[in-house]
Amino acid sequence: MPGQPRVVLLKPLVTSPLIEVGEFTYYDDPEDATAFETRNVLYHYGPEKLVIGKFCALGTGVRFLMNGANHRMDGPSTFPFPTMGGAWADHFDLLTGLPNRGDTVVGHDVWCGHGATVLPGVRIGHGAIIGAGAVVTSDVPDYGIVGGNPARLLRTRYSDADIARLLAVAWWDWPTEHLTAHVRTLMSGSIEEVEAAAPRG
Repeated sequence: MPGQPRVVLLKPLVTSPLIEVGEFTYYDDPEDATAFETRNVLYHYGPEKLVIGKFCALGTGVRFLMNGANHRMDGPSTFPFPTMGGAWADHFDLLTGLPNRGDTVVGHDVWCGHGATVLPGVRIGHGAIIGAGAVVTSDVPDYGIVGGNPARLLRTRYSDADIARLLAVAWWDWPTEHLTAHVRTLMSGSIEEVEAAAPRG
């Protein structure tokens, strides 16, 4: 971002085939915003993916914990002995078949506040807001606002009918030139105005 070295677009910075980021999604961090892939996506050994949509705003310290963070809980010890190598590596089968919640998916136009943590396999809907410091342990509906630890749904931004209308208009898929012409409508207009502004044809 011009004049703001702490704000970076993530798509050009991601190198892992296990991370997908949509256009215009940004991350803000005064220390090293360019290190998002290694500092903010943790325990990512695969094969699960982290998928982040377009036009997302990720505040400083947002963390995505991936399935590699899981430990066995069915025996007396949760310590992952086989990962330490040596003779313990002979028991690597004890680490296969750990609970796997699948890909972590963040929809389009999601705002994740400062220090939010998203746990493995969570799906965050389009237009959602994740409060600062929230620990998201379960799915968040489209246009939901969640906060707390564990995060709970505080409210939705719109009625179910209006959410359906916003999803149908899918403004995040509009051509960039069209978006540019309708920035004011998208940021401060009504749903009717956004519908009226949608590209025709």
